Amino acid sequence: MAHPTTLPPPLSPAPPRRRWWTDRVGYLAAGWASLYGVLALVWTISGSGYPYGTADPHGAVSLLRFLPPGVGAPVLAVLSITVAVAALAMAGPQAVRLRGVARVLLSTYCAMVAVILLVVVPDVQVLTTTGYAPLLIVGAPFGWPPVDYADVFTWALANKVFAMVGGVLLARTALVWLFRTGGWCLSCGRGAAGRSWTSAESAARWGRWATYVAAAIPLLYAVSRLAWLANIPLGISADFLREMWDNGMVWAGSGLAAFAVVGAVLTLGLVQRWGERFPRWMIGLSGRRVPIMLAVAPATLVAIAVTAAGLSLYSSPELWRPGALSFTTVPMLLWPLWGIALGAAALAYHLRRRGACAHCAP
Repeated sequence: MAHPTTLPPPLSPAPPRRRWWTDRVGYLAAGWASLYGVLALVWTISGSGYPYGTADPHGAVSLLRFLPPGVGAPVLAVLSITVAVAALAMAGPQAVRLRGVARVLLSTYCAMVAVILLVVVPDVQVLTTTGYAPLLIVGAPFGWPPVDYADVFTWALANKVFAMVGGVLLARTALVWLFRTGGWCLSCGRGAAGRSWTSAESAARWGRWATYVAAAIPLLYAVSRLAWLANIPLGISADFLREMWDNGMVWAGSGLAAFAVVGAVLTLGLVQRWGERFPRWMIGLSGRRVPIMLAVAPATLVAIAVTAAGLSLYSSPELWRPGALSFTTVPMLLWPLWGIALGAAALAYHLRRRGACAHCAP
């Protein structure tokens, strides 16, 4: 296994590109918040359509499962409207410039709302649907697995994904605003932090450990599901395993296990040479550089979904009843750690490969 610090140095920086994303992300966040604020107001006035809490049929394992529409809808409306105003204030080169307590309060509020949208509103349904998606897509023409797709791709799921989109937009808006008003580089953030841990050499060190942790946890999850496929009742009773064979759920479990194994292997690519240049067997891409965002974007999205799923599982009373903890459930308790480690690994990969900034490098 190649040590990450032995990888070839990044290529010379590309010519500066227009900052379309950094200049407009605030307006996109404001547009998202305005749209969701209108929807929340409609839900508040009409009393129907609210997708979370007690109104979510799949929300039994959710941090919001006890939140009634009469409370959740107006609270969401207020949050969305205030976020729209804040995002507009932070958007573009003409963003307001605050100092001291006002700056801290605005950035803290946006950070808190972004966290709510990213890991509190979503729940295990997002990760479960993502894991089953390949199986559902491949099996759809053959009528397997025998599920009603309307029960899988629900209105609540669409809103959870939409909330995650808003969280990403708001987090990026706040970060760009802090960079811009702090006099830091909008592209790389240089000046926002010391270069001790953000340097390529440092990121290669701490990113390696984050990557190994992020790869190990899904493998632990996969072990029990693959054991069931081998007819070994690991973490469950023999009767329950027979029932899973009878209804075909063991194949769904093996599909999730395969998804976890593939994810673990791809995670290791964040510190391997083939994670920077496509391997030889990939005809047409062999030897070419792997685009940084091709690795960072999916890793970040999975990290968010895994963290949200893990936190929602912690709120489930069923998980803490006597006898519930087993080799099947314990790896799921590590999902928040998995998400944090995967996010850190993706960040380290970005820091290690970004090279000199084309906007602020000498």
